[in-house]
Amino acid sequence: MVMPGFIDRYLFRLILVPLVATLVISAMLLLLEKMLNLFDFVVNEGGPVSVVWRMLGNLIPEYLSLGIPIGVTLGVLLAFRRLALSSELDALQAVGFGYTRLLRVPYAFAIFFALVNFLIVGFLQPYSRYNYEGLRFELRTGALGASIKVGEFARIGERMTLRVEESFDQGADLRGVFVRAADREGRALAVSAARGQFLRTDDPDTIILRLKNGTLVHDPERGGTPRVLTFVQHDLPVALPPMEPFRARGGRNLELTIPELVQVVHDPAADARTTTAARATFHRRVIQVVVMLVLPLLAVALAVPPKRSTSSLGVFLSIVMLVTYHKITEYGERMGAIGRVDPMLAQWIPFALFAALCLWLYHVLAFRPGGQPLGALERGAAGLGARLRRLFAGPRHRAGAAGATAPAAAE
Repeated sequence: MVMPGFIDRYLFRLILVPLVATLVISAMLLLLEKMLNLFDFVVNEGGPVSVVWRMLGNLIPEYLSLGIPIGVTLGVLLAFRRLALSSELDALQAVGFGYTRLLRVPYAFAIFFALVNFLIVGFLQPYSRYNYEGLRFELRTGALGASIKVGEFARIGERMTLRVEESFDQGADLRGVFVRAADREGRALAVSAARGQFLRTDDPDTIILRLKNGTLVHDPERGGTPRVLTFVQHDLPVALPPMEPFRARGGRNLELTIPELVQVVHDPAADARTTTAARATFHRRVIQVVVMLVLPLLAVALAVPPKRSTSSLGVFLSIVMLVTYHKITEYGERMGAIGRVDPMLAQWIPFALFAALCLWLYHVLAFRPGGQPLGALERGAAGLGARLRRLFAGPRHRAGAAGATAPAAAE
């Protein structure tokens, strides 16, 4: 006699490994794609490379919310595909374990990760997104210690220009330094030095540029005689421009938690545009959680190939369907935010259609005798492949036939 608990534990192990692997791989691929853009952005802004890892860390919750549905779907799909190809699924059905009974473990995973996704998109992602935007702001304003680009003239403050020929030790040792500074009265100071170094002071708004082995040209006033002197060491105070504080969290709907979005939607003082955008974001986040409850049906329906077939069409089709659905809801959120469509209908109508498709595919597999949702698709794919082979083989076949009849014509 087969113990139900043993079967559930067996399914748990089969699903867990591909689920975790797919989740990690999908999140890493998304991070690697973003990493290249972040490196380019940080280098162009002249910031330290270490900030890239902080920015990527703040993007992990967002990419996990995208990777969790893919991980759950592929984890269940690959587990049931393995059962089907090894005929274990037929043996389980023969002893009374139907598809509905076997869905207990997949739904346990789906409900658990739906709760995890709710915590991520509802509470964690808004804070991580705000921190990410804060790092971008600090890079643009130089608050992270942006370095001077070698070989280019850089503005420091309102009336100082700096150019550096070479930089060593991450900017601590500057070579070939040229500085020009001016004040409100029109007095100008030009300095060229062999070496330079920035030093901190007790005043956070002022730093010291220590120059060594150089020449200083001081123009006192307009029409005055410039003074030239050489020095071994000269300290030049540099007044840093005032730093604007970063905006408060909530400047964008992506930075609001679900309770905060509800407050904005029901706030009578909020304008119609803000309320509409908040509604669009709220419904999109709810859909990201609710859609987890239909993914096991889709995964099981696409996991079982037709008899005597080992096609991987279901794996490919599941990824295409999830990505397409994600893009549709993303587009619906944008259209709902600007008032083109109702924010609720833009999310729930695609979800209703997607859920109906998943239920139909599962119904065909589980409740129709001999039902195979992938059967018609595989036959169509095989027919399309045959037509493509004939299409590409046609020119070569005609060329070969012409070559074969040429000698006969010559004779």
